[in-house]
Amino acid sequence: MISAMIQARMGSTRLPGKVLMPILDKPMIELMIERVKKSKKQEKIILLTSNSSKDDEIAQYCAQNSILCYRGDENNVLKRYYEAAKKFKVSTIVRLTGDNPLIDFNIIDMALEIFEKNKYDFVSNTVPMPSTFPDGMDVEVFSFENLKKAYNNAKLPSEKEHVTFYFWKTGLFNCYKFNYKHDYSSYRLTIDYPEDFEVVKMIFENLYNINKNFDIEDIINFLKN
Repeated sequence: MISAMIQARMGSTRLPGKVLMPILDKPMIELMIERVKKSKKQEKIILLTSNSSKDDEIAQYCAQNSILCYRGDENNVLKRYYEAAKKFKVSTIVRLTGDNPLIDFNIIDMALEIFEKNKYDFVSNTVPMPSTFPDGMDVEVFSFENLKKAYNNAKLPSEKEHVTFYFWKTGLFNCYKFNYKHDYSSYRLTIDYPEDFEVVKMIFENLYNINKNFDIEDIINFLKN
């Protein structure tokens, strides 16, 4: 099974509670899930949050909206991914993060197609840097078997906190990074700061009601104009 696994938390130091902040009267994470669902290749969406009481609100939101949710180690996110993938019997993981609500479903399918047609252990559009994609369009794909290897062998705290460091920093895996046809790396579409949220909110407010399936080109054209 191919699963889009989205890590999300309430405890951001720069913008606490951002994943549930409202855009168009919906929690931001709901808009992200809407977009991920449009991927033709992913089969199941799972939200991964921590077992800290700070993230009870995320778990409650998932329960109320019939969204699969897994709660695990707050700091060892690699362990959280491994345990969730094992529990839900996921064979191919699409790793996404909840601070990237504008993720383009076409890019998810692009990554999965490259992964399916080749013998790569790890496919990404952003790491290692540099990338031609805007910050906020990050997609990483890998198998459960290789996730298990990373989980069993990762030793550094950074490898446990940042799920895929062990894949692309150790040289032990056959990694592939794909680029976009245009260089949009100067655009910032992720949410770390209040200013980022205002930009993303503005994009949704201007594009969503015209075309709920707006893509990376629609976003860049809007920002250019």
